[in-house]
Amino acid sequence: MARVEFDGLVERRWDTRVGTIDLQIPKLRDGTYFPSLLEPRRRAERALLAVVQEAYVGGVSTRRVEELVGALGIVNLSRSEVSRICAGLDAEVDAFRSRPLDPAGHPYVSLDALYHKVREGGRVVSMATLIAIGISATGERTVLGVDVAAAGGDEGAHWLPSLRSLTARGLTGVRLVISDAHPGLVAAAEATFLGAAWQRCRVHATRNALGLVAKAAQGMVASAIRMVIEQPDGMSAREQLDRVIDGLRPRFPAVAELLTRAEAGLLAHFAFPESHRRQIRSTNPLERLNKEIKRRTAVVGIFPTRASVIRLVGMILAEQDDEWQDGRRYFRPETLALIDAEPNVEEVVPLLMAS
Repeated sequence: MARVEFDGLVERRWDTRVGTIDLQIPKLRDGTYFPSLLEPRRRAERALLAVVQEAYVGGVSTRRVEELVGALGIVNLSRSEVSRICAGLDAEVDAFRSRPLDPAGHPYVSLDALYHKVREGGRVVSMATLIAIGISATGERTVLGVDVAAAGGDEGAHWLPSLRSLTARGLTGVRLVISDAHPGLVAAAEATFLGAAWQRCRVHATRNALGLVAKAAQGMVASAIRMVIEQPDGMSAREQLDRVIDGLRPRFPAVAELLTRAEAGLLAHFAFPESHRRQIRSTNPLERLNKEIKRRTAVVGIFPTRASVIRLVGMILAEQDDEWQDGRRYFRPETLALIDAEPNVEEVVPLLMAS
């Protein structure tokens, strides 16, 4: 390889659409050298845009992004410019949210909502970020959709159009919907996924029960509910639940009434393959995803628009979906076929009678 000699460095300012960077370019003794990155709109500039976007998606506020790029030697990058750059993510998020869903179907669907503060109409209001994830017929987890709607009022009025948009994009084969017990959400799921069962998240149900008793009794109530869920089959679970309800009624009638009403939804997972039950009896997989979303959105505090919520949360979900597709299957494909197998009548009949 020929040796290249140069005489010092030439100062050069690189003006990009996102700011100015001070560069030092080698001055060659023989010939000339001009970095290709200084050509307008080349890949390096697009990569710089991506860095700013990634910082934003990583949970860095626009003010902190400005400080970050300043430390890298970029000047004249305002917060409004960072926001403009981040808006470039919208096309990617829109494509992710509108993509066709796997026609093979998603037998398990989990639904939950997060809440964010958003400026709208001159006021700061609470907005519900509606998130749906599913398990495909081949056993992979996937993000199905995300929407933002005004919080409060009839939550079903928000969930219904969101769920119908999923079916319009090809969501089929839903056998079980897992969620909390918000009446509007449950009603929207029943209206959209006809014939599907509903599993009340056992974590949410336990929290609801613990909210009805003094702190000193919460450990005992939680253990009693756990004993029901850990039974080996549906019949044993129903019998144990009856014993728990009878035992709690004298001291905690409100908890006994809650568990009586919750019976069908709380035990619905027993009608599905045993190897799936631990994963489908709660929304824990979605809760872990929600925790990551909260971590990254916390630095924003108050979002300027609904679109900015969709932009950030949508990119986080798109990243997670990519990781799930590249990772290990959540269920083995052969076990998914067991969902449509003839169920054990002794296990299922009590659940049907209770519903």
